[in-house]
Amino acid sequence: MSEGKDLSFWGHIGELRGHLIRSIIAIIVAAFIIGYNIEWIMDHVFFGPTRNDFPTFKIANHFSRMILGEDSIKLPKEFPVRVQRLYQQFNVMMAVSIFGGIVLAFPYIVWELWRFISPALHQKERKNSIFIINSVWILFMAGVLCGYYLILPFAVNFGVIFKISNIIVPLYDLSDYTTLFLQVVLGMGVVFLFPILIYFLTSIGILTPMFMRTYRRHAIVMIMVVAAIITPADVLSMMMAALPLLFLYEFSIIASGYTYKKIQKANANLSAKD
Repeated sequence: MSEGKDLSFWGHIGELRGHLIRSIIAIIVAAFIIGYNIEWIMDHVFFGPTRNDFPTFKIANHFSRMILGEDSIKLPKEFPVRVQRLYQQFNVMMAVSIFGGIVLAFPYIVWELWRFISPALHQKERKNSIFIINSVWILFMAGVLCGYYLILPFAVNFGVIFKISNIIVPLYDLSDYTTLFLQVVLGMGVVFLFPILIYFLTSIGILTPMFMRTYRRHAIVMIMVVAAIITPADVLSMMMAALPLLFLYEFSIIASGYTYKKIQKANANLSAKD
């Protein structure tokens, strides 16, 4: 029996290793695609939020012209970026390629995770897990897009237009902008997974919707702290990040309530059978 258990355990380890290897290969392939097209991606995607023709600025200026009669966002025509270290551009290329590879391969990574855990689930649990697994990559992608199109442009806009003296000539550091980009975009992708965390905590009985409603004000403070960590120092970017997080918290309360009712109903059915 012990040998069978050992073989079963090592068999699961070997299977997990296979899923991890395939996931890593997917990230490497996606990162290679990003790296092969790095010049176009840097010009059109990475530095997109620094130009006036970025979709977010077009929409904001459209409504600004309707209300105020003029554009409210006017970025400089040039965004001068400096490189201070010899391998700085190479390091940024690697960071962007790896980050882009993770984003592109994320749905496949989640699918590999589901392939690993699905054999241990019952048929009903497997159906529910498909919904959860799809929710993981959808929420992550939604967070990435929210960070890229909603928060990052206004963070860049604030950093560019803020001046304390006309004598100062702006010259932006490539690594600083890369850190800002990854911090906002990747950070929002991660925090958008909050409803999934709430689902699991509710499923195992640690969290209840009543608890979340009771401590809503405390949660709002924590959301503001998280938004301040993800975004730079300006208040506008922090508020832009906090709004979707507040919405996610309210959505998580609803999801937690639905899960909690299902658990209570299942426990009641088991008690009735006993």
